Amino acid sequence: MAQIDASGPFSDFAGYSRKMVLLKGEGLALSIANAGRQVLRQVGEMAEFDGAASAHCDLLGGPCVDLNLMVANSTRSAARVERVDTKRAAHVVRAAPTESTLIFSIEGPLMIESDAGEITKLEPWDLAILSGGAARLRQMSAGDSAAPRAVFFATISD
Repeated sequence: MAQIDASGPFSDFAGYSRKMVLLKGEGLALSIANAGRQVLRQVGEMAEFDGAASAHCDLLGGPCVDLNLMVANSTRSAARVERVDTKRAAHVVRAAPTESTLIFSIEGPLMIESDAGEITKLEPWDLAILSGGAARLRQMSAGDSAAPRAVFFATISD
């Protein structure tokens, strides 16, 4: 995670692909060489770009906090942000034996139940790593908010 307090250039991460998710703040605009402009206004919005590309950030209304996933270009990876509705049914996440799936709760706590029945509470901005197998994301309790949760998922292949 990174706190962005002022507009300015981003660091060069040649050899890596970058995935960036807005976690807090009024948003930012990224100007990326040869890729145009990407604007993140809502918590959970994501931008993806080459770490070698010259990038400049303009804050839209004050400081922001973002989540960064930087993966070597030689590694296969995929990332997404989903609104997961755990009130209706468990949301199942699977990872192949040669994969690791990162689960990052952006909004609200979640319960993660492994194939072995182990239950872990994932607080907002906590990260869980699933290596092979499956897990179910569930609501915290009957009194928990009914709103779907924004969750960042990333799958990295060995």
